[in-house]
Amino acid sequence: MSHPRPVLGLFAGIAAGLIASAAMAAFQSVAAKPMGQDQGDDDPATVKAADKVALATTGTCVPDAYRAPAGQAVHYLTGAALGGLYGVLTEYRPGAASGFGSLYGIATSALLDEAAVPAAGLGSAPWDTSAATHAYGALAHLVFGVSLEGARSLLGGRQG
Repeated sequence: MSHPRPVLGLFAGIAAGLIASAAMAAFQSVAAKPMGQDQGDDDPATVKAADKVALATTGTCVPDAYRAPAGQAVHYLTGAALGGLYGVLTEYRPGAASGFGSLYGIATSALLDEAAVPAAGLGSAPWDTSAATHAYGALAHLVFGVSLEGARSLLGGRQG
């Protein structure tokens, strides 16, 4: 095994996380309707998270005109953070890239969609969520993980 390069891993991971977030968003824009994931009037978890930050820092919710961009900012910042973590992790533990990032993608689905989002009050509990919604989330994060590994391995100069 060659020597870990944590700084390169971090920056390659952050950039790859942004790319993977775009791939995930593209998947969601195509797959949401066929998979029965019309949000209706309910805000996505990313917009709810932006509201929580806005309330904590300014005392008011995100204004209507900025809700969608604020949600996108949360999505991309989260993807960049997860990518940075993944980039450093794969420098020290190349096995973390198992399944060409698919295991990491599924792990992010489990940790975010199934645990953190409900715990933070940003979405329904797993047992109150339809099987189709679980599948949609898992597939979206699978796209994230595979795209993350593809971009990270190119940007970082080696595969995990």
